[in-house]
Amino acid sequence: MGLVSDGKKAVALIGKAVRNRRAASDVRRTLAAGPQHPRFHYRVAVYFADGEVNMYQMRQWYKPLAELAKTWPVVVLSRAATGARALLAEDAPPVAFVPTVRDLEGFLATQDIRVVLYVNQNTRNFQMFRYGRRWHVFINHGESDKMYMTTNQYKAYDFAFIAGDAARERLSRVLWDYDLDHRAISIGRPQADHYSGTLPYTPDDRTVVLYAPTWEGDRPSAHYGSVISHGEALARALLASPRHRLIYRPHPRSGVVNPEYGAANRRIIAAIAAANAADPAARHVYDGGPDLGWQLSAADVAVVDISAMVYDRLAADKPLLITRPSDPAAAIDTHGYLSACEWLDASAAGSIVAETERVLGDPEAVTRLDQWVRHYFGDAAPGAATARFHAAIRHLMEEWDRWYARSIEETDEPEEAELDDAEEA
Repeated sequence: MGLVSDGKKAVALIGKAVRNRRAASDVRRTLAAGPQHPRFHYRVAVYFADGEVNMYQMRQWYKPLAELAKTWPVVVLSRAATGARALLAEDAPPVAFVPTVRDLEGFLATQDIRVVLYVNQNTRNFQMFRYGRRWHVFINHGESDKMYMTTNQYKAYDFAFIAGDAARERLSRVLWDYDLDHRAISIGRPQADHYSGTLPYTPDDRTVVLYAPTWEGDRPSAHYGSVISHGEALARALLASPRHRLIYRPHPRSGVVNPEYGAANRRIIAAIAAANAADPAARHVYDGGPDLGWQLSAADVAVVDISAMVYDRLAADKPLLITRPSDPAAAIDTHGYLSACEWLDASAAGSIVAETERVLGDPEAVTRLDQWVRHYFGDAAPGAATARFHAAIRHLMEEWDRWYARSIEETDEPEEAELDDAEEA
């Protein structure tokens, strides 16, 4: 049995290596055919060490970064071939493919990057931290009350851009000796100013329910995924109702750890296709696309797991239900919105039509929701978060100028010499 298992692992590793080599060739060919990066042009870099499986962490930043690049040119430092290939095929900022430390070092020597942004906690981020004379900033890939949002890894960065007061309170409870006032900068959610995508149906009198579960998680404390516990019963009830339309947007990593989770996900997708075939006017939607925005604004009610989608929806200021994890070991932070949210137990998933009507008919929900939106995101008026994001970058650029001037005063070696040395290396 062990030999069979080892053999499967070896085959999987060989297959992965072949795919990576093919992706690397595609990336180099694409980059060679396009315009070369102007020297000493970029001021902001986004460091992304992941492959295409985690592209959802980058996609939500495309439009905010495009807006930022009008003032401060932005480049993505992509370390993985499959990630770089996906970035080049999408509406991403310019991409520098730097798979090795030598590649990374060579590219940095030809640019004037002053702020480096990080969307996740990949262990290879540590390879970028070695470069001083620039600010390393954690911007994350969403807002939530997961334990991920209070990791001590925040201390590895010079600064963190956080959503608002809820994030500040969350960090203050967990991180010791962390200067929140100086290192945590509130920007709201600039992604909410750039909702993307096109509505795939013509609106009618059906109540639209967005079901956006997270993946199954890789440890008990992170078992937030609801596809098995809630999803199939919920989908059956909504697909059977002539008054409702289901938008199903599963996490792209669904089933990567638990095959049963992946199988349940596929059964829901198949059920949607069958329901649409039986009633074309229903126009239920399976959404596996990269765009996030139209779903949040179109849905009358959203059903989400404990994940960043809770707060994506919260920023839309519309009703939502949170699935209660079926694993008692799943960590739930009840200090924030989860202390006052509308929970959906697994036993009630089949009654989602009644639960939806209950949430929509609650007259106190709007006031309560507005209070939590402000607590998590501050001013959520259109454009407000984008303005704070740009102001935060401008502040760091000004701080860079101040520290650079100080470093020049304290050293006898001119900066030009350092750049020449780096280029020769």
